[in-house]
Amino acid sequence: MSINRRALNFSLAALVVVFPFGSASSQPAAPLTVFAAASLTDSLKAVAQAYKAKTGTEVTLSFGASSTLARQIEQGAGADLFVSADSDWMDYLQKKKLIADASRKNLVGNRLVLVAGPGVKPLKIAPHFDLVGALGDRRLALADPASVPAGKYAKEALTSLGLWDQVTPKVVQAENVRVALEYVARGEAPYGIVYATDAKVASAVRITGIFPENSHAPIVYPAALTKTASPSAKAFLDFLGSAQARGIFENAGFTKP
Repeated sequence: MSINRRALNFSLAALVVVFPFGSASSQPAAPLTVFAAASLTDSLKAVAQAYKAKTGTEVTLSFGASSTLARQIEQGAGADLFVSADSDWMDYLQKKKLIADASRKNLVGNRLVLVAGPGVKPLKIAPHFDLVGALGDRRLALADPASVPAGKYAKEALTSLGLWDQVTPKVVQAENVRVALEYVARGEAPYGIVYATDAKVASAVRITGIFPENSHAPIVYPAALTKTASPSAKAFLDFLGSAQARGIFENAGFTKP
């Protein structure tokens, strides 16, 4: 009897050990925090929802200008993953050894467009086109060209077309590209320069022209894990490159990088 009792106790103890580990493995990973460029707002929300439906893992998204987000990460903000709207701000964090270098990949691309607000005359893009005349005493909305990728691309494009010096006094700078889009959508500025994907989500604006690709640096969105990323973050980064995620990005108007 004593031998059988000892055997029974051993079996029960083994069950107590096995069951907790078995149930833990079926639980979704801890929530992830992703810092991403404002122009990714709609598409990345859809990707995060698809990932949650597939894995049960919650993804918290924080959107803003790439410059602002990079500096927040530099100051210790708890992000697992960073997606920038240009290479410069990812390079910035990489030089400071704040991202996992091997995880870095170019996720998607985009196009730069001129948009017009409600009731505003369309304007064709060409070298030295009369943007200043079309603006009159009104403003051109674009993201801050000193730091925000969309604004930097816009400045490059206008400089290439011989317009930047003339237009500068009429520029109203926004904290990110979505704010610049809002200025145009609300009629506070007749024209704005944003990404093609932004224009697609704003019914009040229309694209009047696409800037030539050779007028500015290629628009790429690099993604990388931060040095403090949780172990489960790599699975989400891998999902961003999956066929399902690519379909969402392509439907939103993003291009291959």
